[in-house]
Amino acid sequence: MSTAVSASAAASNAPAPLPTLSPSELPMRTKVFAFATMCVGMFIALLDIQIVSASLRDIGGGISAGADETVWVQTAYLIAEIIIIPLSGWLARVMSTRWLFAASAAGFTVTSLLCGIAWNIESMIAFRAAQGFLGGSMIPMVFTTAFAFFEGKQRVAAAAIIGGLASLAPTLGPTIGGWITDNFSWHWLFFINLAPGIFVTIVVPILVKIDEPDWSLLKGADYLGMVLLALFLGCLEYTLEEGPRWDWLGDHVILTTAWISGIAGIGFLWRSLTYKNPVVDLSALKDVNFALGCVFSFVTGIGIFATIYLTPLFLGQVRGFSALQTGLAIFSTGLFQVMSIPIYAYFANRVDLRWLLMFGLALFALSMWNFMPIMHDWGGAELLLPQALRGAAQQFAVAPTVTLALGALPPARLKQASGLFNLMRNLGGAIGIAACATILNDRTNLHFLRLAEHLNIRNEAMAAFLNDATTRLTLLSNEVNDGNAAAVKQLWSLAMREAHTLTYSDAFLAIFVCFAIATPLVPLMRKVAPPKAPSADAH
Repeated sequence: MSTAVSASAAASNAPAPLPTLSPSELPMRTKVFAFATMCVGMFIALLDIQIVSASLRDIGGGISAGADETVWVQTAYLIAEIIIIPLSGWLARVMSTRWLFAASAAGFTVTSLLCGIAWNIESMIAFRAAQGFLGGSMIPMVFTTAFAFFEGKQRVAAAAIIGGLASLAPTLGPTIGGWITDNFSWHWLFFINLAPGIFVTIVVPILVKIDEPDWSLLKGADYLGMVLLALFLGCLEYTLEEGPRWDWLGDHVILTTAWISGIAGIGFLWRSLTYKNPVVDLSALKDVNFALGCVFSFVTGIGIFATIYLTPLFLGQVRGFSALQTGLAIFSTGLFQVMSIPIYAYFANRVDLRWLLMFGLALFALSMWNFMPIMHDWGGAELLLPQALRGAAQQFAVAPTVTLALGALPPARLKQASGLFNLMRNLGGAIGIAACATILNDRTNLHFLRLAEHLNIRNEAMAAFLNDATTRLTLLSNEVNDGNAAAVKQLWSLAMREAHTLTYSDAFLAIFVCFAIATPLVPLMRKVAPPKAPSADAH
């Protein structure tokens, strides 16, 4: 293949192009720099999922939007991103990896600028959806490139870096977002993407030459499958995001989107299994490692995104922390994950990756177990141990899953499989957040009623509290009735605070159960000896 291409190039008096070399034969400096550049693109795309989570109140105030509307600043991005990720494999075959990545980076950069100058909630939602859709393809393409560039121990190290960034970026999102909002303004949540976005857009087309575009795939493509996939995932994400706030199927809009998602999902499965060239190749699920890898990716998605959702919400709702205080309190997770990367890289080349994965999942379960005794006065100090365990667990759970699930797949399947693999993590996150939001909604009232049962005239502690509070508040108001009412209101607030705290413990218990179930499944995977990097003609 290389000889034929060189001969053709000589015949046309042009130098042999870079793709005639196997990607693994490129200079190591070139491969590392190209890979690092793509990792920057993936990192900012993942970072933007959660970078707004601690700053939604500030964004809403800046564009005169209510709390129900500003939630869509995050939801719109998630819906768009979850749709494009599984399509990225087909798009990469059509456009090539480098041009799809460059176009994604360019679109992400432009829409980041538009988000920063949004003038109302409607424009912000539209620009955030475009940002998620245009930038989402960068995430799975990094996986493909790493397996093309590297082999052996280098591939394990690359997988460790990808796995670390994939879980680190959303973890750091609230911290970085809170710091930016408190020190600058919410506009800079989006403007910080401009410099790295431009850099990635320019560098990737120059260095990442691992395949060639095949525009002929546009003819006879599975466009019906794309429509069904978009309806399935888009309506599913909407249902999961909005369901907890609107009583699930009790709301006619949620009921409608749930039906559309279910019907479109069945149609998509039928289309994918019967069409000659489906947009998403589900046959990779026949591989036991890949199928189990998708399961573990789904479970880790639940753990990563649900805890990112719960912890800032607890600190803001129960503790009353500001965006910056919340970010600083949860910063330890990212710190301990970064510290775990060299430790994981050391053991990854010496220990069976299955046991590292099993350790990571078990450690994640232990972290959730340490979250469960949560009290209303917990802050950064009390959260340090469970977050430290979670940070290390994320590295040991995500990175080996990448190698075990994708490492043994042939190059022809890798592009589409990486999209499906990443979809499962984001889908797990969406379902995990929806489940935790439902637990918070449903269990709070239950805990409050159980606490209220003990707040009666026979409760001496309650009577003493009311007497003291009434006396103190009466002196402030000079009216006995006002003092009594204020004391009862204060008691109600304390009971509700404790009910909220108990509910967060329930949510962490649910996440613990998911990891406790997943951990014993790891030995079902087979040991993977990473194959050599594919040659240029394999693409």
